[in-house]
Amino acid sequence: MKHTVTAKDVAKLAGVSQSSVSRVFFEGAKVSEKTRAKIIAAAEELGYRPNEFARSLITNRTKIIGIVMKGVQNPFYPQVLKQFAAAFKKKGYSILFVHTNNDEIEAEDVETLLNYNVAGVIITDAVMALTVGEEFKKNKIPVVFFNRKLNSEEFYSVSCNNLDAGRKVAEYFFDKGVSEMAYIAGDADTSTSRDRQKGFQEVLKQKKARYRHYSSDYTYNGGFKTAMHMVAEGDLPSAIFVANDIMALGVLDALKENSIGVPGQTKVIGFDNIEMAAWPAYQLTTWEQPIDKMVHATVTYLLEEIAEYTGAAETFEVDGRLIERSTT
Repeated sequence: MKHTVTAKDVAKLAGVSQSSVSRVFFEGAKVSEKTRAKIIAAAEELGYRPNEFARSLITNRTKIIGIVMKGVQNPFYPQVLKQFAAAFKKKGYSILFVHTNNDEIEAEDVETLLNYNVAGVIITDAVMALTVGEEFKKNKIPVVFFNRKLNSEEFYSVSCNNLDAGRKVAEYFFDKGVSEMAYIAGDADTSTSRDRQKGFQEVLKQKKARYRHYSSDYTYNGGFKTAMHMVAEGDLPSAIFVANDIMALGVLDALKENSIGVPGQTKVIGFDNIEMAAWPAYQLTTWEQPIDKMVHATVTYLLEEIAEYTGAAETFEVDGRLIERSTT
């Protein structure tokens, strides 16, 4: 049976104490350059790999970032998860994925994150009770809300500038000569859908244009059913702004099923620019969320807070852009 190389073995070969090995690999504490060089050389010779579990026992923190996500059925979030995993891997961190079934983070989700001594937490499409937030603060675990804007500045949040995006979509429709429009909302309690609608509505009110609002749920089926309902009403608007792409794809399939031409009879714009939006069957015009910039801002903040916790909170917004395709 192969012997597992331990910190004790490294210490023996290097001729130093085991605590010196711990200071180099686990605690990040200062040792002399001569001692450090001896320890690193011995570790390389023996093929020693620091035990992350042992590190966590000493520092009370792992090199693990917890990501809490609900909407795994929305292709936007797997894209986000992939980028986070790649970005943190470059920095020597691993991802602990926590799927929550409810809109609000559950107690067992929090327990999982705390039990793993995560270094930081990213929350995508869920909300968090104040008591839960205090638990993270008490343990000096930085938290970022991703793709949402908070009403308070208790925590750092990173999102696309949804308000401006809504305005720009409305202005684009007007430039196309459209005067009758509809907005299909996502979940009503999310800042993303509210801000997109607010910006869109602002411009329509200024132009005194006809406008209708439909409630949905950020899913393909939600978009499909809403569009079927719109068709059944018999007064289809000449343009539809949909709060996210996966709903917009459902809308396009419903319109196709009813032999309604896009963009001839009605134009459709989605939001996110998921990979499926560019598929030949859809070619959806959409507002692109700058995921790379949003991920970068999140990673930068977390690493700074992990290095020196301040609890600093800010609402950070990034501008997106319209990707024009065949649905308009």
